[in-house]
Amino acid sequence: MEQNKVEVETKTLGLVAVDSDKIIEFPRGLFGFEEFHRYALIEAEFRPFIWMQSLDEKNLSFLLVDPFTIVDGYQIDVDDKMLLEIGVDNPADVVVYAIVTVPTDGGPVTANLQGPVVINRKNHHALQAILSDSKWTTKHNIVSALKSHAKN
Repeated sequence: MEQNKVEVETKTLGLVAVDSDKIIEFPRGLFGFEEFHRYALIEAEFRPFIWMQSLDEKNLSFLLVDPFTIVDGYQIDVDDKMLLEIGVDNPADVVVYAIVTVPTDGGPVTANLQGPVVINRKNHHALQAILSDSKWTTKHNIVSALKSHAKN
């Protein structure tokens, strides 16, 4: 079956054709970016990263990483009511990403493990959860995590 493509305008990659099943919608937006609801997931040049590009604003994109690839024992506990807001009725339908911060000052590249992006892979609706577990931080050092992960 042929996949429908959507043309997505990006700041750094120019115009990119994206499979329509890689378009996600945040009914409430992201924290600090509530007015932007639709994003495209685009493979990044370097694995394990992925771009989440706003369809409403070409200059707005977020770098994401699968937190389970960088942190052993990462767990999220999201309220069932929140999950119902995006139509999740089975935990197996959920995909989780952490938003990555790449500082311009050369500081460490970090992942926000406390505010993961949760996507319902069935209907492509998403939300940003805020985890109450103080074990997870908003500034988890990715390079250190990947190095220690590679040793194991």
